[in-house]
Amino acid sequence: MSPSFKRPRKILSPPIIKGFKPFGGEADKHNSEPILLLFEEYEALRLCDYDMLTHHQAGAAMGVSRPTFTRIYASVRQKLAQAFAEGRQIIIEGGKVYFDSEWYHCNQCGCYFNHPEPHTKARQCPLCGSHEIAFSESENGLAEESTEVDDFCFCPTCGRKAKHHYGSPCNQMICPDCNTQMRRNRMRGCKNR
Repeated sequence: MSPSFKRPRKILSPPIIKGFKPFGGEADKHNSEPILLLFEEYEALRLCDYDMLTHHQAGAAMGVSRPTFTRIYASVRQKLAQAFAEGRQIIIEGGKVYFDSEWYHCNQCGCYFNHPEPHTKARQCPLCGSHEIAFSESENGLAEESTEVDDFCFCPTCGRKAKHHYGSPCNQMICPDCNTQMRRNRMRGCKNR
């Protein structure tokens, strides 16, 4: 039986720190591995304990079901308890996530990218360094960038990629560039439904 597909979790903004390090008399004597807190676990803790949302509300904010959110929340609490009890460092990084932020299009190289800092505007393209960028409200910006999670529909004729929408089979989509029927990404081993 193959493992189930893990959807990327939506993170409203990245954490402002990269982790925590214990200090004190006994902290220097323990040289153990740090505890890795995933971005989705940080977000679950922030939504539930800082923003005071219910598990149902927080799950909706992250784009996951309530039971999935509860599992993520239980995992982060267990990791924090272990870090405190054993005096271990906490590092916040990784996970299958995407940031809920503004998307931009580079007029020079044509790439779409997001800017995770919500209070500042992007000044240049992270790929080519060009300052010829524009705010993108089109679905294409999200579709092109989200192909990094290996879950997309593609056109077998021209190669255009688009974000896969769950519950909507790729073979029912038509490529806007060449009017060919789209297909599901085969790198996952998934079939068109």
